[in-house]
Amino acid sequence: MVEVRTLFEPRRVVLIGSSVIREKVGMSSPQLFNDVIHNMRKFFHNETQVLDTKNKENTEDYLRKSESADLAVIMLPPDQSIRQVEKCAKKGTRAFVLITGGYKDSQRRKLLNLKRKYGIRILGPNTIMGVINTANGLNTTFEKDVMPKKGNIAVISQSGGVGSCMLDWACFYHVGISKFAFVGDKIDVDDLDLLRYFGNDKNTKVICLYLEGIKNGTEFIKQARELVKTKPILALKGGITRESAHRAKSHTASIAGLDEIFDAACKKAGIIRVENIEELLNSAIALSKQPPMLGDNVAIVSNVGGPAILAGDAVVRNNLKLADLSEKTKRKIEDLYPGVEAMNPIDLIADARASRYEKVLGLVLADKNVDGVLVINMLKSTFFEPEDAKVIPRVASKYPHKPIVDVPAGGEDFALVHKIIGNTRIPLYNLPDKAAKALRALRLYGIIAQRH
Repeated sequence: MVEVRTLFEPRRVVLIGSSVIREKVGMSSPQLFNDVIHNMRKFFHNETQVLDTKNKENTEDYLRKSESADLAVIMLPPDQSIRQVEKCAKKGTRAFVLITGGYKDSQRRKLLNLKRKYGIRILGPNTIMGVINTANGLNTTFEKDVMPKKGNIAVISQSGGVGSCMLDWACFYHVGISKFAFVGDKIDVDDLDLLRYFGNDKNTKVICLYLEGIKNGTEFIKQARELVKTKPILALKGGITRESAHRAKSHTASIAGLDEIFDAACKKAGIIRVENIEELLNSAIALSKQPPMLGDNVAIVSNVGGPAILAGDAVVRNNLKLADLSEKTKRKIEDLYPGVEAMNPIDLIADARASRYEKVLGLVLADKNVDGVLVINMLKSTFFEPEDAKVIPRVASKYPHKPIVDVPAGGEDFALVHKIIGNTRIPLYNLPDKAAKALRALRLYGIIAQRH
């Protein structure tokens, strides 16, 4: 059987579409074809062969004379796609990404027959966007010049729309991605295959899943339980209500299943379940940058009072605790800064700059009663400057086994601080409750890691 890695790590790629076919439905159009050509040529250069099926002589000549490609990306209506799969499989191509949808059950069966006959692997159909590999530049999407920066978060999405939202989010906030897979109808390559591949991928540290249904639940749980020993898995599920589950079935030909069953499966497998797209990526960022949290006790260090109180509420709502600082820690803080009351949440007062943050953060992280820290450093209504934020990763590096998340709350404040420390190992969030949810994910993975 051909390895799934061929979908992400091909030596040669053939892109097959049409510059003349226009379909009302099914994602087959000249514009899509040209946009994918743009992305493939930009990132894969001369290793990509483009076949326009309007030129039959060009297509047949390629299939007769050229060295076979490892991967074929096909953007044609179903019947033409199936014909091209068979032609390429005969030639020696072993992996296929089928972008377009609209396949009937009889057409899906034809593809499965070709899979069995030639031993090929098929991603899709109806993947909409296909795959991305930031390590080698492979990008089969039709969004021009959309490429996330290199990182260690892998994404598996059963929906092109949900996956595109995550892709846009990752590009906008400069989230580091290793691989992206839009799986579509999953007639062959599915979540289980991709979990196995990402589990062995040296560039992937965290795996994000958007699911509407699972084909082989037992094997999925078994594989996930083994994988979470070394890599956290986050899952967002669509179709959790009876009404949307019915829609999910028609959307990507999936059987959604009862939400209660899925929830139990996640707990058994050690998968961290999230409620929305934003939480999925925010949690992934924390897990990709910080160590798991090995206890429930969180300290909050802030230069403003109100947001610190809201952060405390959010911490408790996420089943964590406000740390009870040791008397020694309290005394040292209050001796250094008589105007600061060393009660958790700690309000450093509006005139706190880098030096005060550095000393207090160091004392808090050194406290045995503290398992993780949530920092708030607003700019407006305070003396804090963006450059002061550099002290946070510097102090955190001295305590590598305790996670720390940072909240430069707001919009402009967040953007200014992100420019300074966005590329460090400190996760940044624009609201306290988002940071608290990130700490929750770190704590849940801490429990999973300790269990194994």
